[in-house]
Order: sequence, then structure tokens, then C-alpha cells
Amino acid sequence: MLWTVLIFKTGRIFSNGSITGKCRSGVLTAKKTELSQMPLLGLVHNLHHWLLLCGELSDGSADDSKREIAAFFAHVTRETEHFCFVEEIDGASNNYCQEDNTQYPCVPGKGYYGRGTIQLSWNYNYGPAGESIRFDGLNNPEAVVSFKTAFWFWMNNVHSIIGQGFGATIRAIIGKECGGGNTDVVNERIGFFKDYCIQFGVSPGDNLSCWDTRRFSIYIL
Repeated sequence: MLWTVLIFKTGRIFSNGSITGKCRSGVLTAKKTELSQMPLLGLVHNLHHWLLLCGELSDGSADDSKREIAAFFAHVTRETEHFCFVEEIDGASNNYCQEDNTQYPCVPGKGYYGRGTIQLSWNYNYGPAGESIRFDGLNNPEAVVSFKTAFWFWMNNVHSIIGQGFGATIRAIIGKECGGGNTDVVNERIGFFKDYCIQFGVSPGDNLSCWDTRRFSIYIL
């Protein structure tokens, strides 16, 4: 019953235009795809499916589940700039190859920059993501499926620490913003999270920021 309510409510949030439709004029290209028309109800169903597969749906309270969905979409909203982009802006100019990684070695000529709705970066993420959701992440990183890779990253790096507060999820996704690294963007993420929590009718909880690095038990930089 809880997930039926959450799926319905999430659909209402997106369909009323309160989150999507905020793309800056003139910034879209063929590789920076408009996402505002994607079937987001189906996406929430998929997130539910991932949680079931991982045997984690029963963890926590109904409010915990609402906060986790709010946190997921808060990060997606920031990573895609209100569902406008599925690739990192100017990402191809950056080097995301960890050259000493022998398990998931970089393929010459391939770029492992941010792609997807939680932007997957680095060869050491593309490799295992591809193994898990069945695409060749190292040889064909362009095949990233926006929400499937986002769900994969979330379940492997974020879900287990959701109880530590929203700040821990920021560190898990992009730790370089924390500790004063990019306070403005951190505050944007927190603002999106609070907005989603309001619409889900749940308190955002404690530990919203990631300024104090001692507060968290894991660091994924």
C-alpha cells in the first residue's frame, strides 16, 4: 500500500510541472536529452523493483521510504539540471580513467565521464555497472541507460547509508562537494530534498549537509 501511494504521489509531483520544465533556454543538444517527458511513474515502479530484488524494502519506516525516494529524486534533479541533461556538460574534456585499475581497465578512445540521471563516472564504476545490468560498460560506455545505472549506483553506494541523513548521500555520490568543496551546490541539493519531502509530507530529518566529515561512517570520493 505504501508504494502504491508513493508512486501515485510522485506522478502527481512531476505531472504538475513543479519539478520539470525548468531547462535553460537554448542549452539542449542531441546528446543532452530533454527528460521532462519521460514516464516517471514507471521509473518509480523500477526503483521499487530494485529495492525488492535487494531484499531491502522492509527496512525502516514508511517515513524512511519517503525520505529515500525524496533523496533519490533530489540528486537526480541536481545531476540533470531539472531533467534537462543525461550527460556531463563538457565531460569529454575530462579524464575519468583510473589507469592503475586492472580489474576494469580503460579502453583507448573511450570516455568514462558522467552519464545518466545520477551521472556515472570513472572506469571502476562503468565496469561493474555494465556487468550488473548487462551492457559493456568499458567498451561501450555510451550505452548507459539513464535510470538503470542510477538505480544500480544508488543500491550499491547510497541505500545502505540512507539512515545517516541526506548529507551522507551527498558524500556517497559526489564527495568532492563536501567539507566546503562546493557549498552552493550542496545547498541546492539540500533545497531539492526539502522540497520533495514537503510534497511527500515527511520531515527531512537530521544531518542534511556534509560539511563535517566526521559525521559519516563511509566516504566514497
